[in-house]
Amino acid sequence: MKKVLGMGNALVDILVSLPDESALAQLGLAKGSMQLVDASFSERVLSRMIGFNMVQQSGGSASNTVHGLSALGVPCSFVGKVGDDEFGTVFERNMVAHGVLPHLFHGELPTGRAIALISPDSERTFATYLGSAVTLTADELSADLFRGFDLFHVEGYLTQDHCLIERSLQLAHELGLMISFDLASFNVVAENLGFLQEMVAQYVDILFANEEEARSFTGLEARQAVENIGRLCECAVVKTGRNGSLIANDGNIIEVPAKTVRPVDTTGAGDLYAAGFLYGFVNGMPLEKCGRIGTIAASSVIEIIGAKLPAERWSTIKEEISRI
Repeated sequence: MKKVLGMGNALVDILVSLPDESALAQLGLAKGSMQLVDASFSERVLSRMIGFNMVQQSGGSASNTVHGLSALGVPCSFVGKVGDDEFGTVFERNMVAHGVLPHLFHGELPTGRAIALISPDSERTFATYLGSAVTLTADELSADLFRGFDLFHVEGYLTQDHCLIERSLQLAHELGLMISFDLASFNVVAENLGFLQEMVAQYVDILFANEEEARSFTGLEARQAVENIGRLCECAVVKTGRNGSLIANDGNIIEVPAKTVRPVDTTGAGDLYAAGFLYGFVNGMPLEKCGRIGTIAASSVIEIIGAKLPAERWSTIKEEISRI
C-alpha cells in the first residue's frame, strides 16, 4: 500500500466547553474570533479554564489530514516541531494512538496550542499560540525523512518560511513523491502570491483550495479559478461549500455535489476533505470518486465539534466508501 508523509504546524487542540460566555468577556476575546496570542496570554486562558470540561488532541491542518488518512487505512507519518513539554508529549502520543508515525523535532519554545472556547450555542472562539510549531527550519529536513513514501502533503500555513517550503518540495520531488498542497488561508495566499504560484507550477501535483483561497491565488471565481490552477498542476480542487467541489484535470472539470447535513462546526472540514480525496487518489480511484470520498469525510466532521472523528463515524464512512 502507498504511504503518505504530512508536514505542518504541530499544535495541540484544546477544546473547552463553556457553561456561558462570561469567560470570553473576562479574557477580552470577541466571540467567534480567531486570535494569535503569546505564551503568557495562552497560559492565562488555560488558567481561567480550570474546572471546565476540556479535551486535548493533536491538531493542525496537515496533522488532521494524515489522521484521517490513517483512519482509512493508509500508512502515514508526520513531520513537525514541538516543545520539550507536556503538550509535546500529548501531541506525539495522540498521533501514535491514531496510527500515525511522528517525526518530531524539538524547539526551545513551548509546544503550540489552539485553545477553542466553545459557547453553549456551539460558536467557537480561538486563542492560538504557535510556539515551536513555526520554528521548523529547512536545515532540519533531510532526504531520509522522505524516503519510502509515495505522496507528500503539506499545509500552506508553513508558507511564512519560504526556504522551508521550497526545501521540502524539492526533496519530495527529487525522490519521486507525488506532492499535495493545501493553500490553507486566503491571507497566506495574498501575502505570498508570487512565491506560491512559482512553487505550485514547479512542484505541486494536487492543489486544494476553498473559494476565497482560489480567488486570492487567481483573481477569479471558483469555476474559472479551478480551470486556471489546473493548468499549473495535474489536479486542482476548489471546495465550494454548500455547492460541493470542483476538480480540474487535463482540461476537464468535474463537479462533485455536496451532501445535505446539519452543520455544527466546520473546523477541519477542508482537512478531512483532503484526507478522503487523497485516500481515493493513492488507491488509484477516478477523480470523481476521490471527490465524493472527500465530501463524505468533510460532511461527517462538520456534524460534530472538533476536527477528529470518533471510531464509529469512521466505520460509517468506510461503509459509504464501499458503496461507491
